[in-house]
Amino acid sequence: MNLRTLSAVAAVLALAGLTGASTAHAVPGTVSGDGGNRIGVLRANGDAHVKEGGLSATWVKEHDNVKQVTLSGNRIGVLTGDGVAWVKEGGLSASWVREADDVKQIALSGNRIGVLKDNGDAYVKEGGLSATWVKEADKVKELELSRNRIGIVKGNGDAYVKEGGLSATWVREHDNVIGIDLAGNRIGVLTADGVAWVKEGGLSASWVREHDDVIQLELSGNRIGVVTDRGNAYVKEGGLSARWVHEYTHTIQIALSGKRIGVLKGDGDARVKEGDLSARWVLEANNVTELALS
Repeated sequence: MNLRTLSAVAAVLALAGLTGASTAHAVPGTVSGDGGNRIGVLRANGDAHVKEGGLSATWVKEHDNVKQVTLSGNRIGVLTGDGVAWVKEGGLSASWVREADDVKQIALSGNRIGVLKDNGDAYVKEGGLSATWVKEADKVKELELSRNRIGIVKGNGDAYVKEGGLSATWVREHDNVIGIDLAGNRIGVLTADGVAWVKEGGLSASWVREHDDVIQLELSGNRIGVVTDRGNAYVKEGGLSARWVHEYTHTIQIALSGKRIGVLKGDGDARVKEGDLSARWVLEANNVTELALS
């Protein structure tokens, strides 16, 4: 069972009142985008499907035996059950390129691809799908990408971010971290006590405490989303001190991209809305274990 599945189970237990409100479980991996028009789902049977266009567009089966799906622009990445990371670029029917083996997490952003290997080594490549890998760090438990930033969480809970080229210098951002997310000039971390923190601006900007009792934090553009250990999904839009809007209940995952918000319910229903925070929800798929937006 991977970390995402564990956090989903923990969220369901929290909904049932079977676990304490102070226990936080991060949802790792890149599930949010920057305003694209693609939606991806991972079904309970391991099939990954992606649609492009409106919320009622037709699903295309992309790959089977998948345990993670991620989207960025016109790229799709999947991690299969045997630890192989695959990426395609272009249309939904483009050919897959085998990127790396022995992988436990894949991340995409713009023209960058990142993989976290089973041994904790994090690698990133920039450019085409056949570009050369650069080792970024070791002893890593989560890797995140956002345009010209790379973020990692080390095994000891320290979070680091670098800005610029792949060989830029790491800056230590926070400790006691179980999840990190990046979007534009924002950095978000989820600490082990369930607190979501976000900073905006340079790598040395000040942290703002956004929400408590959180199991997932997601950033996209000027929106921030959280899922609490009670299964409530909230989103705010604008500045870091903007007002939270309650979006859904019984939620185990949230994804953001541009004007789209997606939620995955505990019963496996994936829903997406487009527009303002009070827009109407559209049921996208059933029997879903992961939802991704680009």
